[in-house]
Amino acid sequence: MGVLRFRIEPSSLISSGPAPDAYITGADGRVHVTRCEVKDGVLNLYRQSSESATSHIVVHVPERGQLVLSTTSLPERERPYHLGVELLRGTLGEVREQACGWEMARMSIPDRYRITQRQAFQSLAAAGGSQDEPAISNPLVLTGLKQTLNASDILMESYVMQRTTGSRSTIAAAPSLLGCTLDATALQARNDFVGTFSSARVPIEWRWIEPIEGDYQWELLDHLIERCIDPRMAIIGGPLLDFTAGGLPKWLAPWAGDILNLPSFVCDFVETAITRYTGRIRIWEVAAYGNLGGALSLSEEHRLAVMARAMETALRTDSDAQFFVRVGQPWGEYLAQGNHRLSPFQLVDALLRSHLGLSGVTLEIAMGYGPPGSLTRTRLAVSRMIDHWSLLGIQLHVVLSCPSGTGPDLAAYGGCSVRNGTWRMNWSEEAQAAWLEEFVPLIAAKPAVTGVFLNSFGDSLAHRYPHSGVLRPDGTAKPALQVFNQHRNATT
Repeated sequence: MGVLRFRIEPSSLISSGPAPDAYITGADGRVHVTRCEVKDGVLNLYRQSSESATSHIVVHVPERGQLVLSTTSLPERERPYHLGVELLRGTLGEVREQACGWEMARMSIPDRYRITQRQAFQSLAAAGGSQDEPAISNPLVLTGLKQTLNASDILMESYVMQRTTGSRSTIAAAPSLLGCTLDATALQARNDFVGTFSSARVPIEWRWIEPIEGDYQWELLDHLIERCIDPRMAIIGGPLLDFTAGGLPKWLAPWAGDILNLPSFVCDFVETAITRYTGRIRIWEVAAYGNLGGALSLSEEHRLAVMARAMETALRTDSDAQFFVRVGQPWGEYLAQGNHRLSPFQLVDALLRSHLGLSGVTLEIAMGYGPPGSLTRTRLAVSRMIDHWSLLGIQLHVVLSCPSGTGPDLAAYGGCSVRNGTWRMNWSEEAQAAWLEEFVPLIAAKPAVTGVFLNSFGDSLAHRYPHSGVLRPDGTAKPALQVFNQHRNATT
């Protein structure tokens, strides 16, 4: 068994108590099964392999909150590495690498960025040369991290500005969809919904549509589509299948281990749903969270087989439609637990290589939450993740969630909890709006992204992520709704 050791300096990076969330990736980017342990001021990351690897660790950065920061690829050694120095080295390296790549692609790099990253490099050099003197190196590390993250912000803002300006000047540039999941809240707030979003995600989920075998409940969805959606809006239906725990109808439980009959039930529902809305809904999210699993305790191989059969049925039912699958935790940090073999990228790639008509993938970014939400990351990390997924050469949709509060949310299901302190502001309505204001323009500026969506519209009805809607339980708008209004106006 291999182990990477880090002396926790500065001590403020990791609070006392349980070991932080952390995982290790190899040279190919694959997440290794990782066990974390803090002992005598040293963070130990255990994994099976002893090869050089990159560590990704959640640390507390002043004025930034709890972020995933990464080291460079490090070999094992007996003497612990200085945690702060290695995270600073790795984070600065990622920023400089991204700037170099964009400069080679003829992006103009701001002088402010060059000055700030040079200051960060000087802090790294000074901290690296004084690692055995914590009183000197620790303040330099914290200063260097602040300078590095500031340089990253400058770079990202410049990228968004230049991409947005370039898209406006290109007639052929296809506008991204800006949408939200439709729910009954829109019956009272139709003007807010239609006036803010250009598309709607209709939650046609099997467990809600057929809670009892053979008893289909379409009335509410038909009513919502008829009353709440502007004829000019694009409609995305689904996810038809939800593979998280409790995501499939309860009456399927006796068939969980039946590899012949379970796919038959799945295909029957997929065909029924798509046939009902053929011609009205042209984009379908066939399955969600197949990479995470949990529904009916299906194995990874069984989930993949069911997804493939569902995709095959969907394509046969409406060959003119577009079909997507959704992945949760698109960075794949869940692989560190050792319960999965396929990374999310590998799972989607397997479906794509099967030629089942997969048009795109929906990436869910839910920050500020425990699982199935993602660990909190910087805009640069989100940008690099989207660039990685764009290598598949298919459309990318991105669904966003972040909390507007930390108290109990009686309408939330699935057991997901809000993690406060994971961003530079404690989670509130203002913090939700500020987070979306930073991330929505960046994601919409990525060439491979053809749609950006909110996971929830209102907080009064059932939703997976607590406090993630843009309407309060009483139906009044949160500041986040104005963020989407401003973004739509700025891009039209």
